[in-house]
Amino acid sequence: MKSFFLLTILFGSYSVSAATQINVVGLFGSKAVVIVNHGRPQTLSVGQTSAEGVKLLSASSQKASFLVEGKRRELGLGQAANVAGASKSNTGGANTVTLFANSEGHFVSEGQVNGKPLKFLVDTGATSVALNSGDAKYVGIDYKRGQIGSVSTANGIALAYSVTIDNIKLGGLSLSNVDAVVIEGGSPPVVLFGMTALSRLSMKNDGSSMILTKKY
Repeated sequence: MKSFFLLTILFGSYSVSAATQINVVGLFGSKAVVIVNHGRPQTLSVGQTSAEGVKLLSASSQKASFLVEGKRRELGLGQAANVAGASKSNTGGANTVTLFANSEGHFVSEGQVNGKPLKFLVDTGATSVALNSGDAKYVGIDYKRGQIGSVSTANGIALAYSVTIDNIKLGGLSLSNVDAVVIEGGSPPVVLFGMTALSRLSMKNDGSSMILTKKY
């Protein structure tokens, strides 16, 4: 007999605009051809800023320098970068990360699950770390071997599986053997960094920034 569990995980249409992805696909003279956030290739001249806020600072046939999310990034031909509003604390070392809220007040950052890059949303309202089934397959989780159950989401009841994630990284933080749920389908659109991970961290939140420090 299948056993069922009920978790309350509320998620909606969270913006992930706090991170900008840029790929350099062409370099010549004082121009660079880039793809921003998986869009169409566009040519930027030195000093020009794209509609997504990527500014070309300098360019040669070997490399280009960009200003993205207020940060300078230097990339060569064929190289890519994900730039988000998150950084390690200057005083906390690898056990501390500082996140900055996006325009909607959400704390969104790049992270890793089992070594694979994914976007994270810090969600104190989620009882567990949660990810969709596509992301679970991407990071190598055989989620259908987990205990089957259901979760209550903003879109109704959904089929879910309880799993244990080998490793989660957020900035300089690394957590092993984290309990999580995998929800069948495409929601949530980003990994919800819920309380099964947050309970292992101390948290300071002033509204515009959040400092997470590993407790154990």
